[in-house]
Amino acid sequence: MTGVSRRRGIGFAVASRLVDAGASVVVHHHGPHDVEEYGDADDVDALLDALRGRVRSGAVVAEVAGDLGSAEVPGSVLADAVAAGGHLDVLVCNHAHGGDAVSLADLTSAALDRHFEVNTRATLLLTRGFAEQHDGRRGGRVIWMTSGQGLGPMHGNLAYAVSKAALEGATATVADELVEAGILLNTVNPGPVNTGYLDDVAHAVVDRFPTGRLGRPDDPARLIAWLVSDEGEWMVGQVLHTEGGFRR
Repeated sequence: MTGVSRRRGIGFAVASRLVDAGASVVVHHHGPHDVEEYGDADDVDALLDALRGRVRSGAVVAEVAGDLGSAEVPGSVLADAVAAGGHLDVLVCNHAHGGDAVSLADLTSAALDRHFEVNTRATLLLTRGFAEQHDGRRGGRVIWMTSGQGLGPMHGNLAYAVSKAALEGATATVADELVEAGILLNTVNPGPVNTGYLDDVAHAVVDRFPTGRLGRPDDPARLIAWLVSDEGEWMVGQVLHTEGGFRR
């Protein structure tokens, strides 16, 4: 799965759930993105050690790195993942670019291109590569991540909203192309999840959640773990919103 570089992130929560279920996991990371967006990067070795400390007998945890905004990298990441883990049964596209938020007034072609390259193009290319290595066996799963941009405005974050809206809009079409090959695609909107960027959020935002708390990384992770399990075999081509009743 992609975008697993921060222990407070959704990617790490999903990887932990899959490892706990007995799966071998190949995680992708790109440290320079974290430094650029968060000002620092987690110790990837420590993150991998944390996952490896949970693996069941016979399972492995491996890693691949790369900037998915480069056109050739999604293919090389898939190839490296297959080399490290063998046949891939599940692809979770958790990576994202969104740090340089822009409004319509500030919109540039460079901002549009970067968001499209990372969020949209890379996800589609990874999915194509996953399908090419899939052997038709039952149980193939692909999970895309969107951001609820269709449920309300994302004021001042236009390029990000557009790049994620493209994935939501393509879900039904790509899912239909994959299902006959034994691959089930669904898209998950995790809603506002505190991965660190909401530590200082105002109480007014918390009050929009009827449960009285922000989303946690394990909230979407539980849904994703279910979707990729045998229990999720009848869910195809859906955009699922797991937001805890968040009131916009």
